[in-house]
Amino acid sequence: MSELENILREITPLSPEDSFLVFDRIKASFDFPYHYHPEIEINFIYKGKGYRRMVGDHTGEIGNIELVLVGPNLPHCWANYRCKNRKTHEITIQFNQDFFHQSLMEKNILKPINNLMKDSIRGILFSAETAEKLKDSFLNLSKMNSFESFIEIMKILNELAVAENKILLSSYSIELETFADNDKMKIIHDFVHKNFENKITLDKVASMVNMSNVTFNRFIKKRTGKTFINYLNEIRISYAARWLMEKNLTVFEIAFEAGFNNIANFNKVFKSIKKTTPTEFKEQFKGVKKIE
Repeated sequence: MSELENILREITPLSPEDSFLVFDRIKASFDFPYHYHPEIEINFIYKGKGYRRMVGDHTGEIGNIELVLVGPNLPHCWANYRCKNRKTHEITIQFNQDFFHQSLMEKNILKPINNLMKDSIRGILFSAETAEKLKDSFLNLSKMNSFESFIEIMKILNELAVAENKILLSSYSIELETFADNDKMKIIHDFVHKNFENKITLDKVASMVNMSNVTFNRFIKKRTGKTFINYLNEIRISYAARWLMEKNLTVFEIAFEAGFNNIANFNKVFKSIKKTTPTEFKEQFKGVKKIE
């Protein structure tokens, strides 16, 4: 993700010998820049209603209680917005990607957690009910010894893995998805990501995987749950949203760089996916600190 060069790469204090780190803080404000790091992070925020959450190309205002899992190298921050409380409780857990050995993750008992880690590349927002259920676990972590906290974190991860009403936040980490080398979906995925700024026809992509247009439409719908044009538009909008946050370009310039040759169509598609206009989306990120 080349655009990461314009975002702060946080150097966390987590060493290879550490299992995890727990930060337990009372904060008057959130002012750490939009950033990323290779470690996986769980953020629990209590009494923070009105702060703004930014994860990948997602933005939203948080409620009184917040619980988010952020995957490796996914840009994120929580920013001052409309919160009036100056004693917000934030608890952050960070652990390395190799916290679980891959052979262990393939065991049946850990498959739910393995799937959770895979989904974390887009960021996961958990329901207020899940956050409330786990509140005491988070609040007690810093009072435990190392082994007790390890066991408690395992319990938290298990609860998160089976929790209902999870929401995937960002759209653009789709580029980190992996497919079998011989998978037709990988061919389509790679081609679209390399050529989304150009005109892409259904005939062209269908022929690349030796399918008729009708067969291809059924295939892409089954694999993605979307029509091909919707799949293509989501990828284009994910790049456009990232550029609105990170590049000093106009909405008009970004629309054309993302493969749209009509600004009205770009605005329409952007709003249907992001539920806000490109201009409003860009405005939301003004004042967010980035390292240029």
